Amino acid sequence: MKKRTSDLLDRLSESATLAMAQMARELKDSGVDVISLSLGEPDFDTPSELKQAGIDSINANETHYTPVPGTQRVREAISKKFKRDNGLVYNSDQIVVSTGAKQSLANVILSLVNPGDEVILPAPFWVSYIELIKVAGGVPVILPTGIKEDYKINPEALEAAINEKTRMMIYSSPCNPSGSVYTKEETSKIADVLRKHDNMYTISDEIYELINFTSKHASLAAEPGMMDRVITVNGVSKGFAMTGWRLGYIGAPKWIADACTKIQGQFTSAPCSIAQAAAATAVEADPSIAHSMVAAFLRRRNAMHASLSKVPGINLNLPMGAFYLFPDVSKLFGKSFNGTTLNNSDDVAMFLIEEAHVATVSGAAFGTPECIRISYAAADEVLEEAVRRIEAAVSKLV
Repeated sequence: MKKRTSDLLDRLSESATLAMAQMARELKDSGVDVISLSLGEPDFDTPSELKQAGIDSINANETHYTPVPGTQRVREAISKKFKRDNGLVYNSDQIVVSTGAKQSLANVILSLVNPGDEVILPAPFWVSYIELIKVAGGVPVILPTGIKEDYKINPEALEAAINEKTRMMIYSSPCNPSGSVYTKEETSKIADVLRKHDNMYTISDEIYELINFTSKHASLAAEPGMMDRVITVNGVSKGFAMTGWRLGYIGAPKWIADACTKIQGQFTSAPCSIAQAAAATAVEADPSIAHSMVAAFLRRRNAMHASLSKVPGINLNLPMGAFYLFPDVSKLFGKSFNGTTLNNSDDVAMFLIEEAHVATVSGAAFGTPECIRISYAAADEVLEEAVRRIEAAVSKLV
């Protein structure tokens, strides 16, 4: 038989973060001592009270199908969380709970984007945004930023990118991969631009909300007149160290929530009932439950930033959230090692995993090809060793 996959599969790229993580695993399996700083996963365990909520759910036999958008309990808990933490008033029927925030994003994009619609992506952006747009047949419009702008867009550039084909913008704050956090003032200026365009919607990806080193998280939907124009995406993976529970959610205008429920009903139906119970307990908890983890990330950020800033050719900003550094490594382009020249960030990432045995991710996958992403979601001593190896490897370049 002739083996043939769909044209859609040909349009999609493999996740760069998952590909690098796989390479690191393969090297480890072959006996190489690899330090993997490629995946975006907290190195902490789920808090005990949240694990107990899952156990209690099993013991209560909450092991059956639930409504497609989630149980009433978890949607009401999320509704209260939005009001308490973000000043957003979403009724429970405006909440859709999904198998991870990635599915939440996919539901929204498939519900709103037609083939040929343009979707603005401030770069750097999370790797899956652009691939999900491709699935819907949309046209990604990349809005570049750089380290001088702290990897944030300005209102004038956003306005210039919008035209009659623009259907959506997708951005994250705190940002994966840059760690940049939009302030209340910056968010307000973005809202001023978006309010002028009635056919355009924005996905505000706030999955890293709790890992924020500033005094306050700013939700775009909380800006005057933005509730009907914004879909707020969040979840429990990052702030509560619940990546394996696979639970994300949206708050949206009801007609969009209904559309996402319809999409989800045909793909996966409801997420795991047990994960929903644990997630309800998580969002009901005081956000201080994450404080010890956030304090550890802040300490690691400071240490990594101080150490890597001393490495020639690595240029850093000071990220204010998430758990990534996103250094500009373009000064390493053109340098060589053992006859091989580093021409781009792909080459730099490969050089680091092969020579330093440290796995990072090329910034090209995030739309910012002069950078690499480094996760500091690892133990302090592991990060210290990673920096030592990176510094030693870079010193060999000529």
